[in-house]
Amino acid sequence: MKNVVFSVALVALLGLFPKASKAQLIQIDGSSTVFPITEAVSEEFQKAKKGVVKVTVGIAGTGGGFKKFCRGEIDISDASRPILKQEMETCKQSGVQYIELPIAYDALTVMVNPKNDWVKALTVPDLKKMWEPTAQGKITTWNQVRSEWPNSPLKLFGPGADSGTFDYFTEAIVGKAKSSRGDFTASEDDNVLVQGIANDRNALGYFGFAYYIENQKKLKAAPIDGGKGAVMPSAKTVEDGTYQPLSRPIFIYVSKKSLDKPEVREYVEFYLKNAPALVKQVKYVALPPSAYTIGMEHVKKGKVGTVFGGESQVGIKIEELLKREAQN
Repeated sequence: MKNVVFSVALVALLGLFPKASKAQLIQIDGSSTVFPITEAVSEEFQKAKKGVVKVTVGIAGTGGGFKKFCRGEIDISDASRPILKQEMETCKQSGVQYIELPIAYDALTVMVNPKNDWVKALTVPDLKKMWEPTAQGKITTWNQVRSEWPNSPLKLFGPGADSGTFDYFTEAIVGKAKSSRGDFTASEDDNVLVQGIANDRNALGYFGFAYYIENQKKLKAAPIDGGKGAVMPSAKTVEDGTYQPLSRPIFIYVSKKSLDKPEVREYVEFYLKNAPALVKQVKYVALPPSAYTIGMEHVKKGKVGTVFGGESQVGIKIEELLKREAQN
């Protein structure tokens, strides 16, 4: 068997089978939030294929992923927000058609250091006061947010500007996507944010629920009051719609052209079949079974477009998402 594998590899290297070697690579990039799900799916798929297909998964951020995707450089884009009008236009100009597949729900989680003993809950106005553009250089201590909080430095951590999490958070909290103060520690790598918050008593930051769960011994999640009382992020509060406005669907976008490659089609179908179990395994909230069935139908029919019209939308519930029709 080793000799056969070596012979095939040698022939491929000699260029006699150039297409065969290239066809067995699936390239994915984009959201660090979606990464744990896609990584789990990819590991299981590669095991099932016994190494015949290689899947690479990057974390360029949702915006970074769409840039590569719309240039035709990758097969699948992980996204923690819907595709935007500008990205839709770029894809159109490049002739890249896509199938939008919601694969889970996320509770965008706001965290403080475990030694923080003053934050019992955070309101949307509290968060807006911290993060809006006019806060830059002005709101620098905790007691400037609430007078009863200590006169200690406010150290903020968050995703970078290419992140879909950054887009969603600013839309939900400030009222406009990408509208944020700039004087905070930013990173597309959520593990960098985890370390920053874990190492500073005065820190506050936000990212996806799975990274909080993975690091909950180092971090403390803050209940969020969206106007109807403080609610902790959890699978239950996402499913029942009470964790607002920071619950959101997360996606993969698949190139229609890439679906012509048998291994990509097989991978996407494997993703949708195994997502319910793997989504829960990596601590996100699975969609109802009907959502994955609808996704599978869209893949089989090649149904391209987005149900969001190129705009990030806050507070959309699972049932509403499933009723929408895709637009090109």
